[in-house]
Amino acid sequence: MFDPAGPVLGIDPGVSCCGYGAVRRQTGASSWEAVACGVIRTPTADPLPARLAALEHELATLVDELRPAAMAVERVLFQANVRTAMSVGQASGLALAVAARAGVPVTDYSPNEVKLGVVGYGGAAKEQVQEMVARVLGLDAPPRPADAADALALAVCHAWGGGLRSAVHAALVKQGAERPMKADSR
Repeated sequence: MFDPAGPVLGIDPGVSCCGYGAVRRQTGASSWEAVACGVIRTPTADPLPARLAALEHELATLVDELRPAAMAVERVLFQANVRTAMSVGQASGLALAVAARAGVPVTDYSPNEVKLGVVGYGGAAKEQVQEMVARVLGLDAPPRPADAADALALAVCHAWGGGLRSAVHAALVKQGAERPMKADSR
């Protein structure tokens, strides 16, 4: 169902505010362009099941409209605020399910992996990442709000590294080593 030549869709998960951003290689060029960027918001006054249903519907609509070649989702990491971690986990699960139903391959990235992939330094400040995303995509200013900028950074990170990952995977499959190697049992 997804378009192999389609854009890369980045998702910065959250139930209250879920960022999305899609990038595509410009036709006949080696540069990238933003094709979609924004946030999906759900009313905090609504019951959680209704908010999750609305978020799932919006994510599915986005995937149907963009027909992405791949989806990059921010990995849920431990957070001091358990409530926030649960919310991010629920939104992330919805994005993964929507992608699976549409046949879109998904890769998850930690925030440090995105910083390393976009800026070249895993400890980069958010502002540095946003500035680099603006430069890479030829934008006049960093995207706003921050959740949308983070989603575009996820998409850029995946788009830049996608060719390398695909080549490594193809080489491993060709050599018959498509499964992860077992650790030494010594």
